[in-house]
Formats: sequence, C-alpha cells, structure tokens
Amino acid sequence: MQNTNNKLRLSLTSGLAKGWSGFAWMLKILLPISLLTSLLAWSGWINRLDFILEPVMGVIGLPPMAALPLIAGLLTGIYGAIAAMVPLPLTVDQMTLLAIFLVISHNLIQEGVVQSKSGLPFLKATLFRLIASILTVMVVSRFMGHETATNALTDAPVIIQAPFFSMLKTWTVATLFLSAKILVIIMSIMIILEIMKSYNLIDRIVRVMAPVLKALGLGTQTGFLWLTAATFGLTYGAAVIVEEAKEGNFSKDELERLHLSIGINHSMVEDPALFLSLGLGLFWLCVPRLAAAIIAVQLLIIFKRLISLPGFSRFSL
Repeated sequence: MQNTNNKLRLSLTSGLAKGWSGFAWMLKILLPISLLTSLLAWSGWINRLDFILEPVMGVIGLPPMAALPLIAGLLTGIYGAIAAMVPLPLTVDQMTLLAIFLVISHNLIQEGVVQSKSGLPFLKATLFRLIASILTVMVVSRFMGHETATNALTDAPVIIQAPFFSMLKTWTVATLFLSAKILVIIMSIMIILEIMKSYNLIDRIVRVMAPVLKALGLGTQTGFLWLTAATFGLTYGAAVIVEEAKEGNFSKDELERLHLSIGINHSMVEDPALFLSLGLGLFWLCVPRLAAAIIAVQLLIIFKRLISLPGFSRFSL
C-alpha cells in the first residue's frame, strides 16, 4: 500500500512539473504569434492576400471567392476560416472541399513553430501539410464528381473593422481562455502519462493499438503521443512530445513520422465538430485526412528505404 502511494505521489509530482514546463514552453510560442495574427486580421491585410491563392483555386475545385476563408484559416485557424466562409454563397460541395483543406492546413504559423520546436523543421512541416491539403482536395473532388469552379466573387462581404482596443480586449479574453484550456489539458495529460508509466499501462494500450499504428506507419513508442494529438490537437500533442523527447525516448525518424502524421491528422474531435454545424458530412471531414496521413507516412518510409540502398545516390545523379 505504501509503495502504491509513493508511486502515485511521485507520478503526480513528475506530471505537474512536466505539465507546467510544457505549458510555459507553449506560452512563449502562443502569445506573440497569436497577437501577431490577430493584428494581421484586424489590419485587414488578410483580406488583401486572397490574390495569392485565387489563380490556383480552380485547380482544387474552388471558386476565387474561397481564397478569403482559405487565407484566414491558413494564418489564423478554423474559427477565422468559418467566420469568413459563412457569408459567402458557396455550395455544400465547395464548403466540404474547403473544410477538408482547412482541417489539414490551418494556423500554419503557430502550429509550424510548435512542430519545429518539437521535432520537425518549420518549412518541412508547413510544406507537408500544404501539399497534403492540395492533393487530398483534388482526389476528393473527383470522388464527389465536383466540377472545377470558376465563378468569381460578385457580392463580397463587407468587413467592418473593430476599434483597436476592442480587438485587443477580445484577443486578451480569448487568449486567457485558451491558455487556461491548454494548462488544464497539458497538466491532465502529463499526470495521466506519468501514472500510466508508473503502473506499466502504456505498454498494454500500445499493444492494443499496434495494428492501427502499423497502418499509420508509426512505431509503438509514439502510439500514446499520436493518440494525444489526434484527440486534443497539435498544440497539446506537441507540448507533450517536447517533454517526452527530453528523455531521449525517440529517434529523429520516429519524430519525423509522428509529426508528419499528426500535422495532417490532428484534433479529430473539435475541428470536424465546428464544420458539422454548417451541415457538412462527417465522413468527408475525417476519412480523407486520415487516409492522407497514412499514405504520406508510408511514402516517407519507402523514400527513406530507397535512399538508403547502395548506389541510389549514383543512380539519382
């Protein structure tokens, strides 16, 4: 009994210490980048960047008007994208394709920095997600029988700029709420993780998940971390990865495969739920990006094996 109490106490102490460390690390990234993107949105620059994506909208089966919510989502997040999407006269198919793109690629600056600090370089993480978004949407649009859209935006929504201090107040309240949410989730995950380590429960869970992890191209070591990011999101998952990586439990290849997978496929509860409110189908919000994550990691594994073959470098030249 005494041994059990000691295990529990040590697990709680270790979990709290690691949780606070992960939370402090996350705030250093979250606060400045969140404020920067809020200022960018408030200034109206996001609305002026749609010309960057308009030329390629037709390639992924979306009209030029979809560039606005796409830019908003890429730079801010799902909430900003939905806010920009709702006023537009988009069909259900167009909204579905836009949602698929955004559940894979959103909040790229903040989440790219988070991934870069926890195992995958920013540029590689961002490019992986963007390429996965484009290819997934192109494939899904063919399955849906969706025609390439070319209609231009005729009735653009009027953007009313809020006063600066009003925007700052809104950002502060939202950030405090988000920070509290992050603190609770990270603390809870780290405490649970430490308790599971103490009682050797992780090995049992990973054994049950082994077939799923194999299909995902991941090893058993990264199983719990993948589950964390897939359930709670990339931000929380990466914070836990940082704390676990400090113990030296993962190789560079394992972290790369894990980050590639969770970069494409994370937050499988909250993000789809937001788009469900628009009447979009759950299948299209979940299955395509899970398939994209599996294919991407398997292709990475095949590529790594090819470049390790004797004479490959001479052949490639």
